[in-house]
Amino acid sequence: MTAKKLLVVSDIHGAMAGAELVLDALRTHNPDLILCLGDILYHGPRNDLPATYAPKQVIPIMNGLKDRIIAVRGNCEAEVDQMVLEFPVMGDYNILPFLDRKIFMIHGHVYGPAKLPVLNEGDIFLSGHTHIPTAHQKDGIYLLNPGSVSLPKENHPPTYGLFDETGFTVYKTDHTPYMHIDL
Repeated sequence: MTAKKLLVVSDIHGAMAGAELVLDALRTHNPDLILCLGDILYHGPRNDLPATYAPKQVIPIMNGLKDRIIAVRGNCEAEVDQMVLEFPVMGDYNILPFLDRKIFMIHGHVYGPAKLPVLNEGDIFLSGHTHIPTAHQKDGIYLLNPGSVSLPKENHPPTYGLFDETGFTVYKTDHTPYMHIDL
C-alpha cells in the first residue's frame, strides 16, 4: 500500500494538549500514517514547561498509535524515551516515497533548511525543531515544517501538517488551514 494521506506532527514535548491534538487530527483527517518529527516526551532545557506537561500520560497515547507512526529522533529524545515508547524513535532521519517524489524527514537539528542533505528537484525536506510552520520551495526542493502541536514560537498557533493529493497543508487546532503549498 502506498500512503496517500500523511499526518505530520512535531514537538509534542510531553504536553497532553499536543497529544490530544494528534488524536483529534487523526479523527478529523483519517490519515494512512503519522510522521512524527521528534521531541515527543521531554520539553528540553531551552523551552518553557508546557502548560499541560504530562509525559507519563502522553506515553500511552503515543504507544496506542505505534502501528501508524514513523518517527525520527528529536534533539530532546534520549535512550530512556525509547525504553518507554513502543515504536522506533532514535533514527536521525527517514526517507519515504510519496507520490512521485521522496520525503526526507528529520527533526531539523542535524540537517536543516540552511544545510540540506542531497535531494533531487521536487523532493521534500520535512523537518520540525524550530516550532515555526513553513511551506515553501527553494531551488526546486520543498521545505516543509508542521510547526509545533504544543509549544509554537513567533506568535504562531499550535499546528500540525497533512500531506494529501492537494499538497501539504498546515492546520490550526480547530482544523482550519493555516498555510498550504501545492506539490
